[in-house]
Amino acid sequence: MSKEQLELLKKESQALENNFREILFLIEQIDVLKALLRETQDGLHNHSQDAHADSSKAQNATEITDEEIANLVNYVLKKLREDQIQMADYALKSAGASIIEAGTSESYKNDKAKLHWHGIGFLNYEMPPDIILQPDVHPGKCWAFPGSQGHALIKLARKIIPTAVTIEHISEKVSPSGNISSAPKDFSVYGILKQCGGEEVFLGQFLYNKTGSMVQTFELQHEVSESLLCVKLKILSNWGHPKYTCLYRFRAHGTPGDHN
Repeated sequence: MSKEQLELLKKESQALENNFREILFLIEQIDVLKALLRETQDGLHNHSQDAHADSSKAQNATEITDEEIANLVNYVLKKLREDQIQMADYALKSAGASIIEAGTSESYKNDKAKLHWHGIGFLNYEMPPDIILQPDVHPGKCWAFPGSQGHALIKLARKIIPTAVTIEHISEKVSPSGNISSAPKDFSVYGILKQCGGEEVFLGQFLYNKTGSMVQTFELQHEVSESLLCVKLKILSNWGHPKYTCLYRFRAHGTPGDHN
């Protein structure tokens, strides 16, 4: 096979992978919408039973229900569009942040996350580590590493004096498995001095509560006097999954320092 043919095959494989990821994303969205529709239908059913007792008010009840549904849809869309944290995220990939792979744990290898042709795995749709620096949080769209302990070294979009971090995970309601035992539990955060190549400075240790809000922000316990370009996230335990831990999103907040 010529070099040109190999390049063409590589491009076609990449396009197929991107299309496959889009399909997975759409399936996840359909599942979420189905769950929302079931909840809405249950609410309508309960409401119609109450309204049945007074048939003269049935038309008004229907009108109220339509208005309530419209308000619900608008509320959901508003929540999807807004950022609940209201703090700048300096670990955002689209703003320039990145993962330093040399200082990051290896990803979890899963044969089920491959497409096969004649018994040969040729397409891998495991999520890379930098997925944790992106805002698309949907079931399965996370970075997984083996076991319950791992770490990620993040080069921030710019130097900051860090003040807080945010961890986000999906809820059990939308989890395909019905649980989130792979969610991180105990974790610590370190700042890295001297342009990501110096010593680690302990910034705090925290617990992500799986029964709490999906988005949890933690104020750092120790301050630093100089601006940092890199932080390291260390996961110390998860909520019981024996094989791997999944990270959906990590954010870093703070006061901007100089650009140098």
